[in-house]
Amino acid sequence: MEPGKEVRVRIAPSPTGDPHVGTAYIALFNYAFARQHGGTFILRIEDTDRTRSTLESEQAILRALRWLGLAWDEGPDVGGPHGPYRQSERAEIYRAKADELLARGEAYRCFCPPARLEKLRELARLNKGPGGYDRHCRDLPPAEVQAHVDAGEPSVIRLKMPTAGETVVNDLLRGEVRFDNTQIDDQVLLKSDGFPTYHLANVVDDHLMEVSHVIRAEEWITSTPKHVALYRAFGWEEPVWVHMPLLRNADKSKISKRKNPVSLDFYRDAGFLPEALLNFLGTMGWSLAGDREKFTLAEMIESFTWDRISLGGPVFDLTKLTDLNGQYIRDLAPSELVTRLRAWRLGDDFLGRLIPFAQARIKKLDEFVPLTDFFFSGDLDYAPVAKDLVPKGRTAADTVAAIAAYVEAVDEPQGGQPRAEFKPEALEAAGRTLCEKLGWKPKELFMALRVAVAARTAAPPLFDTMAVLGREVTRRRLRQAADFLRKQP
Repeated sequence: MEPGKEVRVRIAPSPTGDPHVGTAYIALFNYAFARQHGGTFILRIEDTDRTRSTLESEQAILRALRWLGLAWDEGPDVGGPHGPYRQSERAEIYRAKADELLARGEAYRCFCPPARLEKLRELARLNKGPGGYDRHCRDLPPAEVQAHVDAGEPSVIRLKMPTAGETVVNDLLRGEVRFDNTQIDDQVLLKSDGFPTYHLANVVDDHLMEVSHVIRAEEWITSTPKHVALYRAFGWEEPVWVHMPLLRNADKSKISKRKNPVSLDFYRDAGFLPEALLNFLGTMGWSLAGDREKFTLAEMIESFTWDRISLGGPVFDLTKLTDLNGQYIRDLAPSELVTRLRAWRLGDDFLGRLIPFAQARIKKLDEFVPLTDFFFSGDLDYAPVAKDLVPKGRTAADTVAAIAAYVEAVDEPQGGQPRAEFKPEALEAAGRTLCEKLGWKPKELFMALRVAVAARTAAPPLFDTMAVLGREVTRRRLRQAADFLRKQP
């Protein structure tokens, strides 16, 4: 780092789903580096995906990061000198910068219709070659460009990428990473609707927010030559590039919710302590001197150095995290553990949500706990109810497919639509629609779902139960029930 240069770093999550554990992982390293150097930690919301971005998701991200204790210095809720901090509120800035690149001759208007672009992609698939744009509009005469504009033809703005040689990315962890410019197409900067692509918005914001170090996951390294080209086109100084290793499953695949819970809300709702989760994330690709695995955030900040980063692909081991969490729980004073339990599930708010289920069903207070215990449990034991998971006349394979389809229906709608709210009416509607599609009776699917989420056949109303459990716990239980059935002889 240059002497006297202020450290300014950022995280820039997209509010298109659950607050992801990968966001917390990258946020932690940005935060530790900024705090060690007395710098600034920025939270920016990248919500240019207008079909999938939601305010609900944004609020969930902010809530989850606050739960972890990673406070930002500038952001959409706290303000700062470089706002706005939501990309959807910065559209005029991006359009002005795109126009600036046009004026400098570093970008051009592309009028190619979607049908032509799809044909190029299809030819690339048939020829098993790169599917990039063929630069058809790159050298159109100015008069022809103006004629298209005057005719009102829609266009995008593309960056003129170098067509020969290499782009070298100097990464703090990886050294020189070289990219063949012939394999990089002329990226779209501004879409025909006037909204920016990720590449333009990301670079413009990082520059205008005076970000000194871009610390992000390694999956973005293939985008970096495009970002380098943009910095050069504007005549701006590049930040320091730092691409952190991706979190991995045990099989070394990229961490995903199909193999590991990835929502920060799951870890909160399952009873993990925020300090334990931060400690665990701190061991992902980094180690404290002496290879200590249990350390505080303050100790990480004090000891942090980039030369202790390992690029081997850290494995997100849920068993290891659970063991570490147990150590933290045992270190708590009894009174503090009581406070944590109340904040988790034993406070008035959560208990109040269970009372409508229990009050009409109990005759003595001691019946409340056995009636509602599955609301407080983590993973369930399906062995005692194995026969109830599979409806009569259906096979285990049929039931696995039905449960998996239901998870997808309520969690990952197709066609770029935002997810429905996790409420009883929407959950029931999704189930009935799926029954029509699969040819199942509602009572068949609903009983399988009930046993999957409660490990019992008699429980409070199914979809109210799911709503109280929440999206993350419900999703994990459904997937675990399906996994249980897959393993049955």
